Amino acid sequence: MRKILFLGSILFAICSLAQNTSVSPNKSSVLKSVEKHQDELTKISDQIWGFAEIAMREHKSAKLLADYAEAQGFKVTRGVAGIPTAFIAEFGSGKPIIGILGEFDALPGLSQKAQPNKEALLAGAPGHGCGHNMFGTASLGAAVSIKELIAAGKLKGTIRFYGTPAEEDLAGKVWMAKEGLFNDLDVCLDWHPDYENKANMQSSQAITDFTISFKGKSAHAAADPWNGRSALDAAELFAQGINYMREHVKPSVRMHYVFTKAGKVPNVIPDEAAVWLWIRDSKRSGVVEVAERMKDIAKGAALMAGVTSEVRLNNGLYELLVNETGAKTLQNNMNLVGPVTYTKDELDFADKIMKEYGLESKGINGVIKPLEKTNETAPGGSTDVGDVSYIVPEITLLATTAPFEAPWHSWVVVACGGMSIGHKGLLFASKSLGTTMVDLFENEQLRKDIKAEFLQRKGKEVWKAMLPDGPPPVPKD
Repeated sequence: MRKILFLGSILFAICSLAQNTSVSPNKSSVLKSVEKHQDELTKISDQIWGFAEIAMREHKSAKLLADYAEAQGFKVTRGVAGIPTAFIAEFGSGKPIIGILGEFDALPGLSQKAQPNKEALLAGAPGHGCGHNMFGTASLGAAVSIKELIAAGKLKGTIRFYGTPAEEDLAGKVWMAKEGLFNDLDVCLDWHPDYENKANMQSSQAITDFTISFKGKSAHAAADPWNGRSALDAAELFAQGINYMREHVKPSVRMHYVFTKAGKVPNVIPDEAAVWLWIRDSKRSGVVEVAERMKDIAKGAALMAGVTSEVRLNNGLYELLVNETGAKTLQNNMNLVGPVTYTKDELDFADKIMKEYGLESKGINGVIKPLEKTNETAPGGSTDVGDVSYIVPEITLLATTAPFEAPWHSWVVVACGGMSIGHKGLLFASKSLGTTMVDLFENEQLRKDIKAEFLQRKGKEVWKAMLPDGPPPVPKD
C-alpha cells in the first residue's frame, strides 16, 4: 500500500507539472506568495504547536496570528464577540467579501514531542491532536496571498480572515455568528487537517451539549438515610433512562455522557449530582427531537428520587451544509496545485509512528482524491463550521498532515503536526485555498451558482444560535 501511494504521488506530480504550465497570472501569484512566506508560515505553525492552548485560552496563539496579519497590512479587530482570543483581519473594500476561517485551539492531555515514539513534551499538558496549529496558519497564508493581489489592483473586493477560537469545546464560531460577524460574506472557506487530500463532500453531525443537575438533601448514609434524598440516585436513574432510550432512536443518533458530580464520600447521601450529556444526529431537527425526550427523562428521574432537576444548554452545533459547486471549484484548484510528495525520512517516520501506535502502516497519502458524491448523513464528528454553513455558502478542504488512516485526536497527529509531514499539508492547503479564492473573486457567475445551491440545500431552515443566555463562557483566570 505504501508503494502504491508513493508511486501515485509521483504520477500526479508529473500530471501537475503539465497543468501548471497554464496557470493564470493571479493563481501563479498565489502559489509564489505561499512559497515566499512558507518559512514564516511553518514557523508560526510550530510556535502555535508549542503553545498548545485549549479552548478560550489561546492567548499566545491568537496574538501571534493577529500580529502577523497586522504586519502584512490587514486591519485587525481583536476580541470580537466578547471573546478575547477571537479576531478578524480584513483587507480591501466593497464586494465580493470572501471569508476564510482559522482555528488554533489544542486538546487537553495530548502533549507529545515531534518524534515517532510516544513521549510527552510536558506531562499532562495539551497537544494539537486535531492539527489546528496548521489550520489557522494555512488559512492566514491563503488570505495574505489574496491581500497582495488586491493591494496590487489585480483583484477587487474584500478578503476577511476569521481567527476562530474554541472549536474543540465552547463553540467559538457560534458566539461569533450570534453577533452577525459572517452575515455579509458572499462565500466562506475553511480546511481541516486529515490523512487524505480532498474537497469535502461529507456533512458533520449536529450536536447539543447539556448539563443535567439534580439537587436533593444530604443525611448520614448509615444513621438516618431516610432523612436524605439522593441526587446521585436521580443521576443514575437519568442515565439508565438515556440508555433505555437508545433502542428507540434512529441509527444516526449518538448519546454520550459522563458524571461530573456524584458525591464526595460514601457515608454522606449526595445532595448534588450532575451529568454532562452530548446528543448528536445527522440533522439539527433530529437532535432537537431527542433533546425534548431527554428533558422528560430528567423530570422522571427527579420524581423517582424525590429531588429537583435542572437541564442547562451549554451549546449546540448545526450539521455542515455541503456545497458541491464550491467543492468542484476547489477540486480543480487542488489538481492545479498538485499532490504532495514525501522523502524517505518522512515515509520512515510514518511507518514507525503507526507501528508504535499499534496500527498497520500504509504510508502517507499525498495524492488528490477524486470528488465524491454528496454525503449529508454520514456519521462522524461535529464542528461549529456547521453553523457558519447555514449563514453563508461554505467550501471545505481536507489536507494530508498525518499518515494514511492515522487515529485523530491522538498523539500521532500531534507529532506529525510539529514536523515536515504537517508542514507540507499546511502549504498544500494554503495554495489550494488561495487559488480557489481567486476564482471566487474573479467569477461573479460562480458566486451566484454557489449561492443558488446554498439556498436550495438550506431550504426553509432559519439559522438560530443554540446557546445559553448571557456572555460567552470565557475563563476568568
